[in-house]
Amino acid sequence: MSTPIFALLGFALWTLLILFGAVGVYRWSRILTGRTRLSHWTADPEAGSGIYPRAMRAHMNCIENLPVFGAIVFAIDHMGLQSALLDSLAIVVLLARVAQSLIHILLEQTDRVILIRFLFYFSQIVAMIAMAVTVLAAA
Repeated sequence: MSTPIFALLGFALWTLLILFGAVGVYRWSRILTGRTRLSHWTADPEAGSGIYPRAMRAHMNCIENLPVFGAIVFAIDHMGLQSALLDSLAIVVLLARVAQSLIHILLEQTDRVILIRFLFYFSQIVAMIAMAVTVLAAA
């Protein structure tokens, strides 16, 4: 398995882990203990308080960026490209995504925390753009 494919799989698994490990646990614990009705939950991340809306938003951030990363990795794999640069950039995307999500979920969102979270997001975007440019240059 190539490193970009490994990173894409890791990204997808991380997205699922947030869904089931944070969002799902919060929802089902409230439903099964009778504190919330099953019909209470909507797509609106404002339902709930504290860590829950942050976990919802972190999950949505993953969902929004996973197809973009997937398309880039698909192009890399389809073209048979292999390089240390692409491998490194793919790992940057994965690690920065995990860091951004953890910061989003676990920390209260002060200006400093939001800046740090943004820097991890920005590093993902830069890495994905660099990967896409590398693919286009090889085409």
